[in-house]
Amino acid sequence: MTLHVELLGKGPDLALLHGWGLHSGVWDEALPELAKRFRVHAVDLPGHGHSAAAPVGSLDDTADRIAAQLPTETVVCGWSLGGLVAQRLARLHPGKVRALILVSATPCFTARPGWPHAMKAAMLDGFAEGLHHDREATLASFVRLSALHGARGREAIRAFTKRLFDRGEPTAAALAGTLDWLREADLRTDAPDLPRTLVVHGARDALAPVEAGRWLAEHIPGAHAVEFADAAHIPFFTHRESFVRALESFVG
Repeated sequence: MTLHVELLGKGPDLALLHGWGLHSGVWDEALPELAKRFRVHAVDLPGHGHSAAAPVGSLDDTADRIAAQLPTETVVCGWSLGGLVAQRLARLHPGKVRALILVSATPCFTARPGWPHAMKAAMLDGFAEGLHHDREATLASFVRLSALHGARGREAIRAFTKRLFDRGEPTAAALAGTLDWLREADLRTDAPDLPRTLVVHGARDALAPVEAGRWLAEHIPGAHAVEFADAAHIPFFTHRESFVRALESFVG
C-alpha cells in the first residue's frame, strides 16, 4: 500500500518527514512559505495520519517505500523520528536524495555504551508501557516533552496537542513499531556516507540532546549546523521564520 503524500507548490522537490505519533500536519505553519519555493512532498509515515492503513514494517522497508514515491534529486527534511528515516533513505537510495535537512535528529535515540547523547532506555520503555494504558495521554506527554524548556513552549504544546488526532489516532501497531525503531536503530556508521546536510537543532532539546546534533554535524562530511539557543524539540514551529530562512539558504 502506498503512503499518503500531499503535494504543494512548485520548484525543486522537498520531502517532509514528521515525528513519532504525529503526521505531516506538524509542518502546517511552515508550509505556505516553503510552497512558494519548493514542490513540497508532505509524507504521512506508515500507520500515521492518512497513511493509517499502511502497515509498519522495518525502518529500511519504510525508507524503500518512501523512495518509491519520490522523484530523483529530492531534498529530504526529517524531524525527530523522520530524521532517522531520512538518514536511512539517503543511505539506501542515494540517487533519490540530493541533500538532507535533519531537524532535532540523532543517529541513535537510545543511550548505550559509548553513546551518552540520547534518551535513557527507561524513557522509551515508559512510552511503550503508557501505550497499553492510555494512548492519548502518552502522546500528549510526548508533545509536552517536545516543548519542554523551549521558547513559546505553551503555545507549541497547545498547537501540537490539538492536532495530534486531526487525521485520526495512530494505530497501536504503528506506535509500537515505530517506537521500536527509536529503541533499536543506531545509524552512526551511516554518517560518513550521507550527502550534503543541514543539521538544525535546539540547545534545550529534551528528547534528542543537542550533542547528538553536533555529532551529526561533525561526522557528516561538509555538514552545516544551525543551532537555536532557546529552542526545544520543535524549532520549525517555535522559530519558523529562522528555520525557513536557513532551509532556503542551504538549498539555494
